[in-house]
Amino acid sequence: MVNKSWKIIPRPLLETILNNHAQHHRVPQPLILHGPRGVGKTTLFLERLLDDWNKGPHITGYVDFAQSIKDHHPQHNNSYPWASWSTCDPPTLHNCKNQLETCLESMTQKGIKLGAITSSQIFSTLNKWHSLDTVLRRILLQNKSNIALKSRNSISKVSSSVLWDRAVFALSARSNAKEIDEILGLEEKGKSLSVEEASYFREAAVALRLAKETGGFSRSLANSCTDWPCLLLELLSKAAEIDYFQPKLHWVQMRDACPLCLRHLIATTHTRPTGTFGFPDIFISRENFGWAPQEAKMHMVTDYFSQSEWAVIVEVLGPNPRHLFELYALKQSSYYQKVLEDKASTFEDIVDAYLAYLQVTVVNPAMDRALELLQKFANDAKSGKIPKDRLRFGSPWKHSSKLDDPTQCQQWAKLQLLDFVQSLINTEFGVNYLGDCSFEIFDDPCTVALLEVGLLYAQRDPSFIRPISIAIQRCLVRWLVQERMKMSLQNLLQFMWQRIVRGRSYRHLMLQVGYK
Repeated sequence: MVNKSWKIIPRPLLETILNNHAQHHRVPQPLILHGPRGVGKTTLFLERLLDDWNKGPHITGYVDFAQSIKDHHPQHNNSYPWASWSTCDPPTLHNCKNQLETCLESMTQKGIKLGAITSSQIFSTLNKWHSLDTVLRRILLQNKSNIALKSRNSISKVSSSVLWDRAVFALSARSNAKEIDEILGLEEKGKSLSVEEASYFREAAVALRLAKETGGFSRSLANSCTDWPCLLLELLSKAAEIDYFQPKLHWVQMRDACPLCLRHLIATTHTRPTGTFGFPDIFISRENFGWAPQEAKMHMVTDYFSQSEWAVIVEVLGPNPRHLFELYALKQSSYYQKVLEDKASTFEDIVDAYLAYLQVTVVNPAMDRALELLQKFANDAKSGKIPKDRLRFGSPWKHSSKLDDPTQCQQWAKLQLLDFVQSLINTEFGVNYLGDCSFEIFDDPCTVALLEVGLLYAQRDPSFIRPISIAIQRCLVRWLVQERMKMSLQNLLQFMWQRIVRGRSYRHLMLQVGYK
């Protein structure tokens, strides 16, 4: 048996595209890297790009908003969910805000250490969006109730820039000088810096603290959790300089885009980035589908799987990198050794065990979540929240608004999902949603539900809606078979009536052969 450590396979073309985007110190559009789950988007960045993007003038911030989800993150010795993040408990806004701010503040401090960000730049950027006079006066007068009336009057008459300089000086007196020097690394630079240069760096560091402190005195800043990160983003963007300070930011699970700013790379499994991020021209989109079967075979066969094993894998599971990694981990486990001891067992039994694992832990819970989304759709239709054009005459889901009993609503949702999966099987899981230029399939609540739970993926080029992998596709078929086997005679008759009278048919969208 092959016992070789798993390695991260280079992706030369995709890495070149991303590296070329990262070389620019400013870009007019952020780049969104999206694709089905398990194809290696995050792995590509963390294992192949992040180190190089932090060398020389390049400084890269990495923000993973799913990091606080302890049950589904490698940081806590767990795996990312196969289904959508929407099936997990979401991270709190407070955690996301702290992660983003910590990352941006760290990058800004590096810019200050290089002298690329100054006190005057921080003031001009902050003053661009907010009137600072009142805020700075309150900061100067805090804890000084005995200040002379004359001094109060003098403060009220000076310009904003003078107030800023005085506030920086006042905050410097209250700050821990040693702590600031450690942040800036001035002890290491001490022998090469003059007193004036060291003071220049300290002033910028204190100015950054002052800018953050203004949020405690300004209602407009305090009422917005995004103003401080936006200020930091603008500071970093303006400070970017070729071959000296080239910051970039990588987001995971982030729905944001900033024009003309430091380089953004947004990694997402969201299937319709246009709907998420707005008008498509505001971002550059790159789609990653993982490996083609022949490409995966070149890397996998003999090193990790035999030729006969690979023939089974590519037919049953497909070349999805995460499937291959998890199957190889199962192959190295003690369970595999026990299976081998039974002479009647074969490698196909291991693959079946893995499929059963996906069925029980991934697909079935995701389908239960999809049923909940369909029931919510029925309740929204009943209360008039669904536009009438989505409930037009002839649509299989038109009569959802007539369901009064929760049990009937649940049965309706199950019937709709069964009908939808059967219609996908009839199209051989190759629906071209641009086939008639109507996007009609996105009106189907079942389409939206299965996209939302992460079992289907709407790729952009070619424009197919399909399961995220061949293994998940097989599990969807198994789910349909299992549900039909559990049906009572009455439910079976209802399903047959639904298929004959109101059944979905998307065969007219089969314009070409799908993926394999």
